[in-house]
Amino acid sequence: MSHLETIQTIYQAFGRGDIPTIFQHLDEQIEWEHDFEGAEAYGIPWVRPGSGTRHVMGFFEALAALEFHSFVPVSLLASDTQVAAVISLEITAKATGKRFKEYEMHLWTFGPSGKVTRFRHFVDTIKHQQAAKR
Repeated sequence: MSHLETIQTIYQAFGRGDIPTIFQHLDEQIEWEHDFEGAEAYGIPWVRPGSGTRHVMGFFEALAALEFHSFVPVSLLASDTQVAAVISLEITAKATGKRFKEYEMHLWTFGPSGKVTRFRHFVDTIKHQQAAKR
């Protein structure tokens, strides 16, 4: 399976809520939100740096605070070790009722094992922060 096909599989699994399939493609020591300095200061529960699959499970648990109206991978760009995905989405933060549209970029990095070793969201942090805060 190519890296591009792996990411397509991950997004299809995400659409079904199939977290175990996603985890099959993640390295146990994955770096999540790598190199996102100051991310904690934004106070966005679903955009927090950490490592390991336990941390990633916390990410998926934090997503329960969101209602997804749409989540569409618009384009995928691949190299030998990375896949970048442009995502169009519309969500509502359940606690605040704030709804917004967003274009995000997801950067997936693969290790020699063929599994994802690093992941990073590139988002409009202000939109996410405002939606998360009461």
